Amino acid sequence: MKTPAEVRFLRTLGADAVGMSTVPEVIVARHAGIKVLGISCISNAASGILDQPLSHDEVIEVTEKVKASFLDLVKDIVKQLS
Repeated sequence: MKTPAEVRFLRTLGADAVGMSTVPEVIVARHAGIKVLGISCISNAASGILDQPLSHDEVIEVTEKVKASFLDLVKDIVKQLS
């Protein structure tokens, strides 16, 4: 989770979305010679964006709502890459 200060800083740089990971995994995979495609599901507003505190339950609710369509997207991408 990013702090409100980090989010404000990244917004000044033009960021529209900020992930919690992916980059370390990509670095390791590329070091091992593995091709990488990054796909993310944005599940909540960053800390400090909304007036209310972040809720893990809300993140779970969003991911449950998009789970089927996100899985279909991943399947379609894998099929096209095969």
